[in-house]
Amino acid sequence: MNDITLAIKVMTYDIDFAGIVSNISYVRWLEDLRLAVAEQRLSLGDAFARGIAPVLMRTEIDYLAPVRYPDTVDGRMWMEQVGPIRWTLAAEFTSRATGRVTARARQSGVFISLATLQPIRLPKEYRA
Repeated sequence: MNDITLAIKVMTYDIDFAGIVSNISYVRWLEDLRLAVAEQRLSLGDAFARGIAPVLMRTEIDYLAPVRYPDTVDGRMWMEQVGPIRWTLAAEFTSRATGRVTARARQSGVFISLATLQPIRLPKEYRA
């Protein structure tokens, strides 16, 4: 799988009382990146049609440098590990204003059967 890169414009609702991007914005940006990864492999609509869905189990974020409005951040995500059931994605955010990496993150999860809510074998589109 190729890396996914998104240009993310910092909005006024992303900043906290100190004028710095709030930690919660990074979680939302990770969701945007993860959905772009899914579109490249197996869209959520196609997964739901098969009666399966990805479930996020863990998110780790290291905040390395502040980002301020009106910066643009380049978010990049890639598949780090793929197992028979579990997947792990890694991500990195870089400020265009400073050129610095502002955060690094990892997310892991599984796919579940929507009928049983139990983990299933990773779809072939993710194992490829």
